[in-house]
Amino acid sequence: MQVLKQCLESDFLRTRQTEDPVQVGLYYESLCPGCRLFLTEMLFPTYLLLNEIMSVTLVPYGNALEKPDGQKYIYECQHGKQECLGNMMETCIMNMTEMAFPIIFCMESSVDVIGSAESCLKIYAPELSMDKVMSCVNGDMGMQLMHQNALKTKALNPPHQYVPWVTINGVHTDDLQTKAMSSLFTLVCSMYKGTKPPACGGTQKLHYQSYCHNE
Repeated sequence: MQVLKQCLESDFLRTRQTEDPVQVGLYYESLCPGCRLFLTEMLFPTYLLLNEIMSVTLVPYGNALEKPDGQKYIYECQHGKQECLGNMMETCIMNMTEMAFPIIFCMESSVDVIGSAESCLKIYAPELSMDKVMSCVNGDMGMQLMHQNALKTKALNPPHQYVPWVTINGVHTDDLQTKAMSSLFTLVCSMYKGTKPPACGGTQKLHYQSYCHNE
């Protein structure tokens, strides 16, 4: 985990890209089994390999319902109150640290998504306390952030029919969804319009040497 953190914090894998990255959007629920599988086994691994040519937007809301309650909103989630809590925690974390994606990967790949949050924070963002996250979760900030997730999800065109719901450069089609679910890596490589990075079989050379030589 510590090595992964160092790699994510480092810039040594990046090359100078002249074209816009492929924008991958994931509309999901924190306790949805299929969402967890896609995020942990397809989206995050692909991002580790292709982060210089792709960007990721995570929107935890999915099939939830938002109901106005005076000046606030009440949320009902498909997998119960714990999922609403997980959605809110991940939303707040995204607003509080640049290490949000690996933290969310850590949570979603754990047996207990909610219970693992504190240990995942300690690995990837030790400066961010669980108390700070829960202050966001239980306060106006968390509510407003989740309201934005609700608006983004409701604005999907076509409207989402299920989760995980994937958009590529803001577009969703059955074909793009199928390709993303079967091999997001291949899809991102094929859609990137610039010079392909080495991971895609391109000719760019990496600007570092990672070998430990036998002297």
